[in-house]
Amino acid sequence: MEELKDTSIHHTALKLTNDIKTMKIYESLYRTVQKLVCTPNVDKNDMRTTLEDAIRATGLEIEIRNILFHLIRSSVKSELKASIQPAETFRKSKPKKFNDPLSFLKRAGLQWDRRVRKSLNAMCTELKISITGQVRSSVDKEEMVLKWEELSNYAVDLSNYRPVYAPKDLLDVLLSLKGPSKIDGVDDDSIPKWEFAHIPLPVKNFFELRVHFADLLRLEPFQDLTLQCQRVLNYKHTPLCQQTLRKGNTPPPYRGALWSYVLGSHVNTHHIDHWEKLKANVLNTDLIVDKLVFKDIQLTASNDDQYFVFEDVLYQVMLCFSRDSEISEMVQGEPGTSKMKQYEGPPSGVVPFHGICMFAAPFCYLYDSPVKLYFTFRAFYIRYCHRLTTISTHHQGIVSLCLLFEKLLQTHEPQLWSHFRELQIQPIRIVFKWLMRAFSGHLPPDQLLILWDLVLGFDSLEILSLFAIIVLSFRKESLMQVSSLESVESILADLSSIKVSPLIQLALSRD
Repeated sequence: MEELKDTSIHHTALKLTNDIKTMKIYESLYRTVQKLVCTPNVDKNDMRTTLEDAIRATGLEIEIRNILFHLIRSSVKSELKASIQPAETFRKSKPKKFNDPLSFLKRAGLQWDRRVRKSLNAMCTELKISITGQVRSSVDKEEMVLKWEELSNYAVDLSNYRPVYAPKDLLDVLLSLKGPSKIDGVDDDSIPKWEFAHIPLPVKNFFELRVHFADLLRLEPFQDLTLQCQRVLNYKHTPLCQQTLRKGNTPPPYRGALWSYVLGSHVNTHHIDHWEKLKANVLNTDLIVDKLVFKDIQLTASNDDQYFVFEDVLYQVMLCFSRDSEISEMVQGEPGTSKMKQYEGPPSGVVPFHGICMFAAPFCYLYDSPVKLYFTFRAFYIRYCHRLTTISTHHQGIVSLCLLFEKLLQTHEPQLWSHFRELQIQPIRIVFKWLMRAFSGHLPPDQLLILWDLVLGFDSLEILSLFAIIVLSFRKESLMQVSSLESVESILADLSSIKVSPLIQLALSRD
């Protein structure tokens, strides 16, 4: 057994070593180690021990540990979860009868991606423009260069452009999903009539969520948390930064730095070079997604009292985002995501939809530099946000979050569930826009950032479904008194009085 364990560790170490060698930061790390070898602190007669001491003394050990943390989290962990097992009732099914209960969901993911790309291609055909773009005229390029810092003043005609899709379109597709007709010989009539109950994805119950988010119940004085943030950032160890975010009350001055460590998005020389290449591509090439980006920002962030002041930097960030082919490459490794691309799309692989810029807008409160903002937002999008806009079997994908929400609502707020059903209101329609945008644009920025602290701290989007239930519970008395969808939406339209941490702590502490 020990030999097998040693072999496993050896192969894992080899894999991680090879992964590090493919990273852009590898050359810099290698040169740093070479320089250390030449210092008097390293003795050629005891190379290993003295070099390790030198690496430790310069802080390079922590940097390497952080790199390994991100590699293990993104690659090894993903491989372990690549094959999502069906829910308990499906696990007993005979292999020959149900080879893959989730095959319909995987097909739906491919079909949704195809539909979105096809819509973008159809828009290009309608407007008689190429989806691969065209070289900007010298006049257009000169104007964009001059107005790069104030792109809100850049003149562009958007009258013929519209969002490719909105949250409602994705929800309609999700609600039309058809799963296995029978479960191990059990008739459909015996299955609870949730909109997503027929989808055999495993989701946590409330007790499991309470265990998962148990750290939220360990309250610490704000002053103690401030000192802890200072110590953690001095140490620069990613797992400690992640643990600090779990407190749910991160002091704002330290949030940006903590997020950068947890997401591995610290800006190095190669990041700056990459940003300049993306910017040059924006200035030289005119893509249809440029118009969609301008349209989206004008329809959302520009009309939001909390974000309109960041309009110019959002144009920069989202235009560069649409050109970033590394995003497509990184997302392709995600379990359950579609691989087949029948229609062309933007270099990033992300087709802009109504509200996409609201994923980036909250980061404007954290970083003054658009480069730092961009790479932290990009890392957050790749790890979390794309799961909210694609159909997949991922345990934290939008389908799983919808199923989790419905099961929690029926189990822990049965009165509300029955009330909505009597009114023939599908509960998921009330909260889907919250889930798909991770509450961005719905919660005040200071509270949204606390919620996203928890997403990063616990590495889990499940907090979104739990918080959606908590908000409904908080407004339960008013919701029980109305009898129409319009009235329900009116009660839930304003979340400005919602305080994230106290409500979640109260909900988790109940029996």
